Formats: sequence, C-alpha cells, structure tokens
Amino acid sequence: MYHERADSVEVKTTSAINDLLSVMARLRSPKGCPWDREQDHYTLRWHAVEEVYELLDAIEAGDDHEMAEELGDLLLQVVFHCQLGRERGAFDFDEVARHITDKLIRRHPHVFGDLRVKDVDQVWANWEKIKRAEKHGTRHARPSSLDGIPRHLPALLRAEKLLKKARRAKLLNHAAPGRKLTKVRLSRHLFELAAYAQSRGWSAEDLLRAEILKEEQRLRKRETLFAQNKKPPISDKM
Repeated sequence: MYHERADSVEVKTTSAINDLLSVMARLRSPKGCPWDREQDHYTLRWHAVEEVYELLDAIEAGDDHEMAEELGDLLLQVVFHCQLGRERGAFDFDEVARHITDKLIRRHPHVFGDLRVKDVDQVWANWEKIKRAEKHGTRHARPSSLDGIPRHLPALLRAEKLLKKARRAKLLNHAAPGRKLTKVRLSRHLFELAAYAQSRGWSAEDLLRAEILKEEQRLRKRETLFAQNKKPPISDKM
C-alpha cells in the first residue's frame, strides 16, 4: 500500500521492517541465539562502525547488490540496539524512527514550512541554529560552534570536521594554509608522513589526535574572545 504524505510524496510501506523486528526479538528470546542473547550496547559498539566501512566499500565500488546487503547489515545494528532498548524499557524502534522523522521535519523549515533559503550555506546555518535551540538548556547543549564532533572519528576526518566548523564560525581565515600543493603531491606527502612516523615507531593517528586537541583548545579560546567582543589575534598557523 501507499501512504500519501503532506508534501504529496508517496512512500511505499511494507511488512519487511516488522518481519525484521520480529526476527530480532526471536533471536534475543530465551529460545533464541546464544550469541545474540549475550550482546549488549557496549559489546556491539564497534560492529556498527565495521558495517559503515563495508558500506563505504560497496558505494565506492558502485555495486548496488553489495550496497543493499551492507545497508541491511547496518539496519540490523539499529534494530539490534532498539531491541536492547525495548528490553530495558528505555526506547524502541518506533520511538527512534519517530524521533528522526520529527527532527528532519523540524530542521527543514524550507521544505516543510514557509522559510525561504537561497543556497546550501543558508541551509547549514539554519540547521545549526535549530540544533543549538533544540539542545539549549539540556545536558547535550552545544554552546560552542565546535561542539558535536564525534571523538572516535579517525584523526584526519576529525581534523577536517574541526576545520570546517571553525571556518563556518569565522574562527579561521579562508586562506589556504602553508605552501601550495597539487592533489597528487599532497596525497604523496601524507603517505610519506605516515611512513616516516611508522619508521620511528610513532603512531601518525595518535600524533594527529594530540595536535587536533591542542588546535581545538586554541580555537575555543578564540571563540570565547569573539563572544567577549575582543578581537583575537590573526592565526598564522593555518
């Protein structure tokens, strides 16, 4: 059957998700699978990460069959955690699905409301503004524009995320840092840096994480100065 939504977009609904929820509940039942029964949120935490990376491989390979399979594996992680939450009386799949549906509608007033935007930059600005308002006054409040970066992100990805947030908050100038390099030379340079670190017995990942922490602290101090209407010194590092 089809359910027509307010925006006239038709979405096909099936019993497939209910079948999946039932299978997961059976696996966790007293007569279910011993492995599934002994899992909890903590023991499953890295399984979702692994599934995301396998999905990335499928996407980059352009393999639709593999992509569908890996999306299913990732969905299983969501359903597994929802079953655990239901058993604890904390949350269930319906609550999780409703939460993300409401969030998408709330954070897209230019689609589901009367707000007008001229470009993607305005979309992002509104998204961040709404997000801050949602979390204001809660233990998840994000007073800093640099908040909300997952600490378990790989170091290079975390660095890129930090830089993107800092530039959007105008904590960095837009000039390209350091010397100019082509993509080829830069990629080679990154690999050589990792190889050099490895040859010295160092972890390039750990070194970059430590540097990111120092840089984030510096940027947060700059943000505080902005908030106090004190002009921070121009960064010469980036």
